[in-house]
Amino acid sequence: LLFVVGTVSCTLFLAVNGLYSASDDVIELTPTNFNKEVIQSESLWLVEFYAPWCGHCQRLTPEWKKAATALKGVVKVGAVDADKHQSLGGQYGVRGFPTIKIFGANKNKAEDYQGGRTSDAIVDAALSALRSLVKERLSGRSGGYSSGKQSRESGGGDKKDVIELTDDSFDKNVINSDDVWMVEFYAPWCGHCKNLEPEWAAAATEVKEQTKGKVKLAAVDATVNQMLAGRYGIRGFPTIKIFQKGEDPVDYDGGRTRSDIIARALDLFSDNAPPPELLEIISEDVLKSTCDAHQLCIISVLPHILDTGASGRNSYLDVMLKMAEKYKKKMWGWLWTEAGAQSDLESSLGIGGFGYPAMAAVNARKMKFALLKGSFSEQGINEFLRELSVGRGSTAPVGGGAFPKIHSVEPWDGKDGELPVEDEIDLSDVDLDDWDKDEL
Repeated sequence: LLFVVGTVSCTLFLAVNGLYSASDDVIELTPTNFNKEVIQSESLWLVEFYAPWCGHCQRLTPEWKKAATALKGVVKVGAVDADKHQSLGGQYGVRGFPTIKIFGANKNKAEDYQGGRTSDAIVDAALSALRSLVKERLSGRSGGYSSGKQSRESGGGDKKDVIELTDDSFDKNVINSDDVWMVEFYAPWCGHCKNLEPEWAAAATEVKEQTKGKVKLAAVDATVNQMLAGRYGIRGFPTIKIFQKGEDPVDYDGGRTRSDIIARALDLFSDNAPPPELLEIISEDVLKSTCDAHQLCIISVLPHILDTGASGRNSYLDVMLKMAEKYKKKMWGWLWTEAGAQSDLESSLGIGGFGYPAMAAVNARKMKFALLKGSFSEQGINEFLRELSVGRGSTAPVGGGAFPKIHSVEPWDGKDGELPVEDEIDLSDVDLDDWDKDEL
């Protein structure tokens, strides 16, 4: 009995501690060391974002280890337990497991690895990326990496997206602003502030881009602007506070690396973002612009208006709107169409002709989709989307490998449908007695 208990404990211990150990050539990455190891590195990195419970990740593990050993001293190979470190996975848009990213010349623009899951395929991709990086350096197009160490060497010259605030400008910019503000109070002589400066500057640029300017990073020299320092009780440097409309400021107590700051900023953005729009597919542009701009687009095919009426259709749309609100942090796109209006699209998603309402989640980059198998209800859809969000659920390729032709249709007017008016046939001139009785 003791042996059995010990075995179970060991299994649980291994599961909790991820898929890699210190004895592997795979470098374990966390929010604490990611910036120093990867972002500030001049090396090419292949990084796997995984979850210990994910079957695909478990199958990849021996191949990943083998590739890491083969590439040792040539290309760095790392792994992030993104189930444990969700902020780090979220920062790089990880929505399923395993996700592999290549961090090359520009560490701020990681590329998705789309190759095979064997050690040979991984090594081939690494060497190809390495060749590209070396050729870029040879041609003088690349300066290596674009944040971290470089910012320090340039004396913090990349602070263009950090907004400098003063006693005079603070209230009109920050107070009652609809945007979220993360404000660093610093002193020019403070060593910790100098260390934070390049991280804050790099994060400001990334956050501005990813939130379309809705979350702003700012800085206040508290030695000069003493009114502000006094108002907010600044006692040490750097102190970072978060300002949101209608709320008291709160202290930011997270990590001081670029990745930590960005992760918190994106959380603030998604908490404050309105739910995504729910759009009817009335043209090809609506479908393509929505699906191309989002990691997933959720497409519903609702019954014909004559089958549900306006009230029935609106109840289905309400369910979708509630789910869009619930999953707004995922920043997915949301679309709907009427049964039969886009029959080619239905066929490509394996819906066509029956079973309405239906729902498919489409990854337009990979041209793969998953179908809702449960009920078209809050509970059924929530279960479907929850599985998708952790990388579970079966997927299939979109029929034809691309979106089919989308027909331009008139948008729904919000009203009940009307049966088409049939032409009346006038039988008054027909003399039935003249008909050949054999034909009747």
